[in-house]
Amino acid sequence: MLRRDLRHMRRYPSLTLFVVGSPVVLLLLFVFVFGGTLGAGLGGMSGGRAAYVAYVVPGILLVTVAAAAQGTAISVAMDMTEGIVARFRTMDISRTSVLTGHVAGSVVQTTLAIIAVMAVALLIGFRPTTGPGSWVAAGGLLALATLAITWLCVALGLSTRSVETASNLPMLLILVLFLGSGFVPTQTMPDGLRWFAENQPFTPIIETLRGLLLGTPIGDSAAIAVAWCVAIAVLGYLWARKLYERDPAHR
Repeated sequence: MLRRDLRHMRRYPSLTLFVVGSPVVLLLLFVFVFGGTLGAGLGGMSGGRAAYVAYVVPGILLVTVAAAAQGTAISVAMDMTEGIVARFRTMDISRTSVLTGHVAGSVVQTTLAIIAVMAVALLIGFRPTTGPGSWVAAGGLLALATLAITWLCVALGLSTRSVETASNLPMLLILVLFLGSGFVPTQTMPDGLRWFAENQPFTPIIETLRGLLLGTPIGDSAAIAVAWCVAIAVLGYLWARKLYERDPAHR
């Protein structure tokens, strides 16, 4: 199933280009259009575009994960609507292997996208200040977040009746990403929005990535980030498995 998913990536390169291109364009937009102004407003940092590059990259990395997971939701919905799953149900294979293949393929695709985004970030001035051990830890957290978000998007893809709906539902995840600390400090937000931004799942992940890459204080964000990732991954897996195993007549 993983081989099948990788072949789809090779057969439809436009989807991979979208997964890589969208966060790269977003990174360039925020840095070169908004970075001068937003960077000047960062408290405790020597403002300007260079400061904003350092601040925004962790948030863009999570946008990359969410964009790749959106593609997975679309692929799952295509499988469910085109009838190939009915054939898989008649084969002597584990039912969850179909979904696991999608998730594993998405992890590979996301890893390639993250490498591309990091390469662009380094070219425009992003400079990590920590050591290799922290970089490895950041990679591990990104892998865990990818697993969690992808399983959730697999479930979203299975819950829909059309590919169009499957492509739209994961956009809510990207919206939640914008309502966090990925692009501006939560201290600048109104009280109600600030409370939401500080207590939603993505903010502790972003703050942990920022600390691991730039040496900023992490506090208890790492433990909270891992807990959120595990909870979302388990919920997404159980939900996806239940939806996949239900009677196709009730879809």
